Amino acid sequence: MKSLLIVDDQSGIRLLLDEVFRREGYKTKLASNGIEAIKSVEEEVPDCVLLDMKMPGLDGIEVLKRLKSDRPELPVIMMTAYGEIELTDDALKIGADKYFTKPFDIYEVRDAVNEIFESSQSRQW
Repeated sequence: MKSLLIVDDQSGIRLLLDEVFRREGYKTKLASNGIEAIKSVEEEVPDCVLLDMKMPGLDGIEVLKRLKSDRPELPVIMMTAYGEIELTDDALKIGADKYFTKPFDIYEVRDAVNEIFESSQSRQW
């Protein structure tokens, strides 16, 4: 079973994404901030991370840097508000695989995660 870490300081977004991906058959873990995200990955490395760009304390860019420095192969999809679009270039340079602007189409996010898992599976063969 593929695992997904969902990191967002907005509980509504976390719960929505959790429900969608559980229905898809993924094992999900939730984190409400960057510190929780780092701890979660240290305990058990997920197959993919959905990461909010702006969070209080440790923001998404800093979390992305830490994740990619230890695990460069870990797929990370960033989520950002429309006003933060200039940060997406930085995120992509650091190693984010994709990004979505909020409000996002939940099905597009689902499809992007599915594509990442399909492409990683084909690389293993």
